[in-house]
Amino acid sequence: MRGAKSATWVAGAIAVALTATACGGGGNDSDDNAAVNPDGTYTYYNVEPQNPIIPSNTNEVGGGYIVKNLFRGLVDFDEKSKLRLVAAESIDTTDNQTFKVKLKPGWKFHNGEAQTASSFVDAWNWAANAKNKQLNASWFEPIKGYDEVHPAEGDPKAEKLEGLKVTSDLEFTIELKKPVSTFKEQLFYDVFSPLPKAFYKDTKAFGEHPIGNGPYQQDGDWQHKVEFKTKKFADYKGDDKPKNGGVVFKFYNKDDAAYNDLVSDKLDIMYQVPNSMAGQYQNDLGKRAISQMFGGNTNISFPLYEAEWAKPEKVKVRQGLSMAIDRETIAKTALKGSKDAADGYTPKVVEGYQGGACGEFCKFDPAKAKELIKAGGGVPGNKITLTYNADGANKEWADAVCNDIRQNGGVECVTDPKPTFQQARADITERRMKSAFRMAWVQDFPNIQNFISAQYRTKAGANDMEFSDKAVDELMDKADASKTIEESNKLYAEAEKKIIQEQMPSIPLFFDHTLAGYSKKVQNVKFDSFRQAIWTDVEVKK
Repeated sequence: MRGAKSATWVAGAIAVALTATACGGGGNDSDDNAAVNPDGTYTYYNVEPQNPIIPSNTNEVGGGYIVKNLFRGLVDFDEKSKLRLVAAESIDTTDNQTFKVKLKPGWKFHNGEAQTASSFVDAWNWAANAKNKQLNASWFEPIKGYDEVHPAEGDPKAEKLEGLKVTSDLEFTIELKKPVSTFKEQLFYDVFSPLPKAFYKDTKAFGEHPIGNGPYQQDGDWQHKVEFKTKKFADYKGDDKPKNGGVVFKFYNKDDAAYNDLVSDKLDIMYQVPNSMAGQYQNDLGKRAISQMFGGNTNISFPLYEAEWAKPEKVKVRQGLSMAIDRETIAKTALKGSKDAADGYTPKVVEGYQGGACGEFCKFDPAKAKELIKAGGGVPGNKITLTYNADGANKEWADAVCNDIRQNGGVECVTDPKPTFQQARADITERRMKSAFRMAWVQDFPNIQNFISAQYRTKAGANDMEFSDKAVDELMDKADASKTIEESNKLYAEAEKKIIQEQMPSIPLFFDHTLAGYSKKVQNVKFDSFRQAIWTDVEVKK
């Protein structure tokens, strides 16, 4: 059947590219075969989550990393991006439209409640319902009945998704409005997590003290802007049982402060060192430095909900701004090779990448840049304000991009660093942006569909620009209905090209690398294609 076959294409095309490679370097090497403490905890670099910890309302890194430790869904991907079953014993389909799900028995939530088919179905129905205003509700759009529980306007006409049916304590069915070739892969996303009955009794309290079914459970209260502690869950039934006692997510406002803690062994794992340290971290960490590609990008987006930026002629302005940016030079100098110049929205290591989606508009050409900006009537107020979060590795590229826009586009450009990721995301999701802003994406599942549909489909949960194009939506619908992954990939690549070359709501900048490191206190540290440490495999030394 096509559903079962789909795991193969994800892994096969990118397995080699995604293999972790430890960088050689100077001293400070440690013994990676030391005795371990199976109950030892370790610290992990993170930023304060934007929202309370609820899977259907978390779509950013700070909260996402915590969710991925506390919850497990039906499927996930291994470190080489191969799809595998987790809470599901089987997911069967003959047509990519109706799926029969059977759960593994014996799974429990952290409060001891048994996990059942209703744990999934009730959670999905709640998340999809418009009255609950969940950021990730649009992920349920393919399921039959979504338009009734989440209409474009007005109140819901139904409380539950018609396409979800519980057939036994451990079985349920999913019926889609039409076939979706990548739906089984999409089930990996956090929004498809199950929830215990306790969630519905007090959703606000749950967000502060989440109860999941994953390998780790919350340990104590969430210390906002300081840390979020977890400990291993003794009754976890998954195969990836922790080799450690728990993860302490430490929140930093400055990545250089986190890096200083890393090299002094006060922080155990940092998944992305500061750009300023890209040329130095291998010498500082030795064999504890890690470099590898991952499925992530960095773009500049525009608020198309603002009248001035929504004008048709501003397409030329955005394309001109893009051509004013010398991506290759910034990647090699300011970023010291930590990113590659982008030629579209889909990273090279992601299945479906075709190359050249941006055409001429990602090529550095100052003369053409000024010509296009002038033809589009210039930027509003003849000034670009580029917003980014200062608690991440963004200052170097943002400053460099603004310098290029000033020098090569003839447009004033200033950066607007927000102190925290949480604050920057709040301004974006609440539609307070007036000019350009950073929009980075880390794959939810390793396919082009995730980079295009999740961000550029009308009213998609991560469509922070409020971009909308009927022809693009129809092309993506056609891709989703494809009988093969190969056909779907080609159509999504066509949609990507159409978005960029005809409207460019976001300027592609870079394809990202994981530049990570770990302390002398831990070993067996590996990263997957999502830029995440394989948390359960980390060993804490005695």
